[in-house]
Amino acid sequence: MNSAYIVDAVRTPVGRKKGSLASMHPADLGAHSLAALMQRTKVDPAAIEDVIFGCVDTIGPQAGDIARTCWLVAGLPEHVPGTTVDRQCGSSQQAVHFAAQAVMSGTQDLVVAGGVQQMNQIPISQAMIAGQALGFRDPFRDSPGWRARYGEQEVSQFRSAEMIAEKWQASRLDMERYALESNERAIAAIDAGKFDAEIAAVGAFARDETPRRGTTLEKMATLEPLMPGGRVTAAVASQIADCSAALLIASERAVREHRLEPRARIAHLSVRAADPVWMLTAPIPATTHALQRSGLALADIDLFEINEAFASVVIAWQRELGVDPARTNVNGGAIALGHPLGATGARLLTSLLGELERRGGRYGLLTMCEGGGQANVTIIENLRAGAPARAERT
Repeated sequence: MNSAYIVDAVRTPVGRKKGSLASMHPADLGAHSLAALMQRTKVDPAAIEDVIFGCVDTIGPQAGDIARTCWLVAGLPEHVPGTTVDRQCGSSQQAVHFAAQAVMSGTQDLVVAGGVQQMNQIPISQAMIAGQALGFRDPFRDSPGWRARYGEQEVSQFRSAEMIAEKWQASRLDMERYALESNERAIAAIDAGKFDAEIAAVGAFARDETPRRGTTLEKMATLEPLMPGGRVTAAVASQIADCSAALLIASERAVREHRLEPRARIAHLSVRAADPVWMLTAPIPATTHALQRSGLALADIDLFEINEAFASVVIAWQRELGVDPARTNVNGGAIALGHPLGATGARLLTSLLGELERRGGRYGLLTMCEGGGQANVTIIENLRAGAPARAERT
């Protein structure tokens, strides 16, 4: 099987609710990362064979195949196609998987993957309720087949977060302590300039603005739960955010012919699924599956990134699998840095690669919980770690 390489990765800074990117059209937001990627890699954009972007809630300015729109808005060649992926929160991670699979299959040599999300303009779950004007309550409960299998029970990320907290015995204080640490790690990383090299500034906006500076356990304790009688509050949930990110995925032939210096090899990619009502537990079986398929053990992974949709998701994953918290989300996660849905996977891969390089680590693992009870897993190998390449088991 051919190898797939990450040549480079770049992203915008993450804008908060009503923040610096709130008025930017999503096509221009996505175009910004694409233009920066082409400028950084110096690859002839005419050689790109496809653009695969993740995006959720593809209505209004995010409709009409925004991957293609972003490429055109960036002023890049018209003959290059684009397609948009929706695997919910894992959309841009899946975009990277599709790009890598195209390269591994030998059908393409240079593919851009990434994602974009403008949550200030298109609020979360707008696509889920868009059918109400046409007589549909949501995507699920009006289906006789769905009701026969899952009944009328609520399908909600908030309910899932509460169910997970209860099952894995994550108390409110456990989750608030986790959220506080996420903020502290993110603030330390931003202030140390750890993200600077991976960010393409948007005008004067050059650093993530989402961490809650000055937050304390005492302040968190004053918040009302998201569900009556629950323990999950806004403080332990991911933030609304705007962002885009893009990665250049290349084959060995493209690396050779274009004289590229890839930063990483995609060592493994997979996706698994679990109960869609529990929704957010799939990273547990997906990580187990990925390690088995790759031939790697937890001890082989230098850094882990798991999307912080909610603190309970990460706590359950760590407790079930025995993952070291000291190697997980070392620069904070979505609780502090925001969760721009369709862009988050690409943003996380971009940051994971940068931290692997800083530490001289070899393997990094990314997983994300996703709507429908799904989870992607990507393992990347840092090619600048000075270690010999491992035999592939993708």
